[in-house]
Amino acid sequence: MRSMSLLSSGLDSIAALAIAKKTSDVVLALTFDYGQRSVQREIDHSRVICEHYGIDHRIIHLDWLKDITNTSLVNEDMDVPELSVEDISKNTGAVTEESAKSVWVPNRNGVFLNIAASFAESYDCDHVIAGFNGEEAKTFPDNSKEFVDASDRCFSYSTANGVKVLAPLIDMDKATIVHEAMDAKAPLEWSWSCYHGGDEPCGVCESCVRRARAFHESGLKDPLMVRLGLDDQRC
Repeated sequence: MRSMSLLSSGLDSIAALAIAKKTSDVVLALTFDYGQRSVQREIDHSRVICEHYGIDHRIIHLDWLKDITNTSLVNEDMDVPELSVEDISKNTGAVTEESAKSVWVPNRNGVFLNIAASFAESYDCDHVIAGFNGEEAKTFPDNSKEFVDASDRCFSYSTANGVKVLAPLIDMDKATIVHEAMDAKAPLEWSWSCYHGGDEPCGVCESCVRRARAFHESGLKDPLMVRLGLDDQRC
């Protein structure tokens, strides 16, 4: 099986790549620049990850997506919500739903997958690897199995070789993802989950909090935090 990867350098995309490499020949990774706050961190870390695996790396610039995105993930005049572990653990989900709205990018994963499917067809790849997962699917519908299935149906018409989405994390929560990534020897010391692009992860955005909780629940130290010499309870 021959595949390519959607690689943001986040925990999920690296875990999915590492797991997929067990059974697939991964030949290319795409990292997208749509003006997100952490773009340079994502590019730099993804480059290291691709060098680690010996995978070709391409950066896709989407200036137009930045221009039409008005939420805090791109618009630095707006504040990124700060959450606690309690916030993301509440059964109501109201806080995380509001957080998701504040960092939503119009049709982001739909755009990414369609661009990746073009590359996959051109590179004669069977699959596009994506870090979609069960935990984030609860608030981000474009992380769900339904979204993957719908994308596969579309690609059966729009690609000559019937490209499919390979989402090995689709039924997993973050703690399970951490365990699977560590078992697959994923280079998590070069993963970047934070919505911000500073020298250190902020530790309080939703992505940081989910990551810190996952490592805490797994009983494992976060390799990124160890590399940075920081308290591993942060992102």
